[in-house]
Amino acid sequence: MDIQENIVNKVAASGLITFNLEDYLENGERLLYDIKDNLFHGLMLREKDFREFVKEHDWQQYQDKNIAITCTADAIVPTWAYMLLANKMKPFANEVVFGNLDTLETQLFSKALAKVNLEEYAGQRVVVKGCANPQIPISAYVEITALLTPVVKSLMYGEPCSTVPLYKRKD
Repeated sequence: MDIQENIVNKVAASGLITFNLEDYLENGERLLYDIKDNLFHGLMLREKDFREFVKEHDWQQYQDKNIAITCTADAIVPTWAYMLLANKMKPFANEVVFGNLDTLETQLFSKALAKVNLEEYAGQRVVVKGCANPQIPISAYVEITALLTPVVKSLMYGEPCSTVPLYKRKD
């Protein structure tokens, strides 16, 4: 008895294109700069002391880092203080944002996804890879969905072998 089996890779034959958000994960260390460390008695920002700190601080330590500036203390911090920090960090840092590390990650993905050539996906059946790195924020999934929906034939989430349909263009 001669048994001949032809194994067919249905995923490869399906014509699905996988969009992997991990490919857009920005390299570089993430750092949270908490301005609470610059507050007088943890309550208020003294301009003279703060300006002296800014003058003396080694800003080169932020080279190639991604920084979120925040204040976790219950204090009133003038807007100019955040602006001054950003001004000093930006020549060295990859990215500087106001907010927490989640805000930073959202901003990094937003900038990266803005560079996606949507024409590559025009009229295609696309799967946004799921079960990825937990460092990828949900906001990145929402943003890529908003970007791809107007151009793709269909959009799914998951893995090519097990997808959740999200959108199908009606022709």
